[in-house]
Amino acid sequence: MEGFWKRAAIETALAALSAVIFFLFSAAIFAVFVRAYAPSGGTITLIGQILKCAGIFVFSMIFIKSGRAVFKGAAAGVLALFLGTLVFGLIGGFRLTAFFLLEILLSALFGALGALCGGKLRKE
Repeated sequence: MEGFWKRAAIETALAALSAVIFFLFSAAIFAVFVRAYAPSGGTITLIGQILKCAGIFVFSMIFIKSGRAVFKGAAAGVLALFLGTLVFGLIGGFRLTAFFLLEILLSALFGALGALCGGKLRKE
């Protein structure tokens, strides 16, 4: 059982860190389009949320193996959200809104779904 927890922690950490790196690169690329086209604030928030959810889903699907995958994926999603918020807070200032609870739920949901899909698609 000890090996399970170590493997689960490594899988969760890899998925979360990869998702945060994806957030950073995709936000940097998106910033170029923001400067060029100047979309509205709501559009920027929506695109940022889509990028977060996509990154959490994809990297949970890639790194989380089966065996309580739903719980590991949810943990990876929430961890990625907290790490991403911390990194973006250090770069551009921390701003916590009332929708942060919804973001936590969405991150957990997309992490769990990604891990579940990855577990079903992977042949072990």
